[in-house]
Amino acid sequence: MVKTVSRIGNSQGIIFDAALLELTHLKAGDQVNVEVHDGGTITLSPIRPRVSPEAFTQAVGDVVRDYAATLKKLS
Repeated sequence: MVKTVSRIGNSQGIIFDAALLELTHLKAGDQVNVEVHDGGTITLSPIRPRVSPEAFTQAVGDVVRDYAATLKKLS
């Protein structure tokens, strides 16, 4: 995919169209890590929040509690 660097106010940038945003699961306001490699290659990597082990354990506990009867029928 070829993109053109465009003037945006007093800066320059690349516009990501809706299809590219959908493919990358990005939306306005998301943060990306920008790396510049030897030779001038630029890599953009989405910064995805990580769920803490405590929050995950809590969420699983909530599901087990809320759906205990259904889970018992399925076992």
